[in-house]
Amino acid sequence: MFNIPALTWTLTAVLLLGGSYNLLQAVRARHLTDRINNTLHALMNALMAAMLWNLGPSTILAQITILAGAALWFTLQAVARPQFKLLCAGSQGRLTCAYHALTMAAAATMIALMTTHTTTTTATPTGATAIPAHHHAMAAAHTATPHTTTPGTATLAGPGNTPALLLTLIFAAAAATFLTLLLRRRTTTTTHHTRKHSTRTEHALEALGATTMALMFATMTA
Repeated sequence: MFNIPALTWTLTAVLLLGGSYNLLQAVRARHLTDRINNTLHALMNALMAAMLWNLGPSTILAQITILAGAALWFTLQAVARPQFKLLCAGSQGRLTCAYHALTMAAAATMIALMTTHTTTTTATPTGATAIPAHHHAMAAAHTATPHTTTPGTATLAGPGNTPALLLTLIFAAAAATFLTLLLRRRTTTTTHHTRKHSTRTEHALEALGATTMALMFATMTA
């Protein structure tokens, strides 16, 4: 996705780290709902990592369907009645589920936007050869000269994409919010030390995830 391989590798590591944590939480979860939620997060991170390396172009529709379904699932949890104790409970829980629904929907939107702006071929100077343009290598589809992309070096070119700009700002704000929550100091008792550590880990990963999403959407606004 980026012209800087080091950045692509860094974001890939962040996504895989977050996915691994979610997968571990899914294994440890006692309730089915928690297992499903964490599994969906792990899957989303894997799909975003694959996107960075232009993998799975033949499964675009399946990716969008899965992420859209996940967004709907978290939305249903966010608006569920209080009687359903296994779903999001309390205002904080509902807000968390609403944010996760937004994240899933944004991931699906990212794939859809890149697919929409893809051209099918790029002509060579002689006009003798047609080169298929991959849905993630959008820069190649908008250049007049031949351009060969390699995994991790493709560039997205979004022509003033308003949804991408809006989502960039949203996830940048989310990253700042989670970073604030992470750095905020609270006085807690020893009994709550384990839970506090877990919450701080989640906030750190959420901040990294939001930053990654903001960067990926930012490349579509240039």
